[in-house]
Amino acid sequence: MQHTYEEVRQIACELPEEQRIQLADSLWESVGADADVAAAIEAAWDGEIKRRLDEIDSGFVELVPLEDVLARMDARILARQRG
Repeated sequence: MQHTYEEVRQIACELPEEQRIQLADSLWESVGADADVAAAIEAAWDGEIKRRLDEIDSGFVELVPLEDVLARMDARILARQRG
């Protein structure tokens, strides 16, 4: 017996979140997600993360508290609304 897309989707949506995540990963892999491409992307992100952490550790970049960032964003939005 063959199931329709909607039937499968409905059944899948009833699964617990962790199982839905596993199913999504499995489906993604089944449509040709190239392992070499995935590995290259992961390696690139690993390199980027290391570079950013090195910049923080060396003091090359300054971390800004979230509250300061949000305050700056609010100020810029208000300035644009007024101007």
